[in-house]
Amino acid sequence: MPQRRIPCLLMRGGTSKAACFLAHHLPAEQALRDRVLLAVMGSPDVRQIDGLGGADPLTSKVAIVSASAREDADVDYLFAQVNVDRASVDYGQNCGNILAAIGPFAVERGLITAGSERTVVRIFMQNTGQIAQAEFATPGGEVDYDGDLKIDGVPGTAGEIVLTFRDIAGSSCGALLPTGQPRDRFDGIEVTCIDNGMPVVLVRAADVGCSGYESREQLDNDSQLKQRLESIRLQAGPRMNLGEVSQRTVPKVTLLAAARHGGAISSRTFIPHRCHASIGVLGAVSVASACLIPGSVADGLARTSSAPQQRLSVEHPSGEFSVLLQREGDNPLACCGLLRTARAIFIGEVLIPAAVWPHDAQ
Repeated sequence: MPQRRIPCLLMRGGTSKAACFLAHHLPAEQALRDRVLLAVMGSPDVRQIDGLGGADPLTSKVAIVSASAREDADVDYLFAQVNVDRASVDYGQNCGNILAAIGPFAVERGLITAGSERTVVRIFMQNTGQIAQAEFATPGGEVDYDGDLKIDGVPGTAGEIVLTFRDIAGSSCGALLPTGQPRDRFDGIEVTCIDNGMPVVLVRAADVGCSGYESREQLDNDSQLKQRLESIRLQAGPRMNLGEVSQRTVPKVTLLAAARHGGAISSRTFIPHRCHASIGVLGAVSVASACLIPGSVADGLARTSSAPQQRLSVEHPSGEFSVLLQREGDNPLACCGLLRTARAIFIGEVLIPAAVWPHDAQ
């Protein structure tokens, strides 16, 4: 039988890349949809040679988008992390990098009518139930991907996309500090478990025998370190209300050290078993937020101030990521904002074997 053809738009969002689909172009039943997404990416296979995936978690992502029925949103966005070397798809997290691509995708696919100069898209993040807002240039009613904004981890420059979030604390775990305290101890190591848009377990690099300035390759090749971090992660998962996490990509684990290049703090993040080339959008928000929490493992390492609005630069292996945090009254983390870029790479059809999704199946 001929292969199944599925309309697809491949997009870069921030420092990640995703196959983006309209929801009605995919199976409604999740188990079948997961098999389809695995076939799209070519998983499980460390090279993902038989699909669109790029043999890296940052390029093995999917966005599923539809018009929203909510009064406070324009589109619904479901993020799927397709594992590279395992036959599993994880919906337990948002992806803030791919979020940057959702507004432009909605315009490209006709879900949103673009403004003549700029367009604002309200995005309901189905994974965690929060609302984000994306604003970007649309001169003449078309998305303008060109611009002068450079983000570390992406070559060249592109048009800026302004992302803003409110009330994302506890989006996956139910609370900003899901264990109820700023520090916990696993395997004798002090950690901070935090969720301000992304569940993260923060560890001082020095506490696990690292400087915190190692290259991505050095950390990926340190099997003993990765075993220690995975032990901590598996214990933290249930304490963070995430349940058993051995087959999940959250929580992430981030090593922290004092900043060396003028930022607020230095980071190395695992997603969850390979070191991130940079840092995820919402992961950076969680790390920056911990810098403002007394008693966290970032307390004493981070450079911060008492200003009501702070721009905190989170250094990572390929540069830095700046997060704007806004205090309002007694809430030190009421609102956050950041700048990203995105680009449409191709629009067409992705083909998968008919045996995966038979033509007579819904």
